[in-house]
Amino acid sequence: MSLNLEQLREFVVIPTLSNLGMYSLAADQLVMGTITQESRAVYLKQLGKGPALGIIQMEPATHHDLWVHFIHYKQALISDLRGLLSGEADDVYEVSGVPDPLELISNMKYAVAMCRVHYWRKPQSMPQANDIAALGEYWKDHYNTHLGAGTVEEFINNFPSELYGLD
Repeated sequence: MSLNLEQLREFVVIPTLSNLGMYSLAADQLVMGTITQESRAVYLKQLGKGPALGIIQMEPATHHDLWVHFIHYKQALISDLRGLLSGEADDVYEVSGVPDPLELISNMKYAVAMCRVHYWRKPQSMPQANDIAALGEYWKDHYNTHLGAGTVEEFINNFPSELYGLD
């Protein structure tokens, strides 16, 4: 059993992406596809010995790299992301310049935002909405990478097509 994907999309993904000024149907589908592929919207910690965290399964090293080498230079984005943080994670940010990566587990809005920021950082344009195969290739190239075990076929099979009337 997983989270109700329709509610996750309606109450977390769409509002979070909209509040960041990063909403598009393609971004919505890419984030939802990432969630259903990476964690099945079930797992908060990578199975086995892997380090990935949250419904987006982002590794702490990736989280750190995004903050140090990308977000750090975007003041408006820093403000938006800090607005999503818990008090504890923001305290860690105040000391180290990077929020506690465990926030990816306990804060779904923050996790969704970080997933979108990860893709936003990439110079390649996002595929068009409803092209699930292209979104899967984009996920594989930019999120899972050639080093990851996931496949485009898995992304397509795990994609929540029913949410978008694509059955």
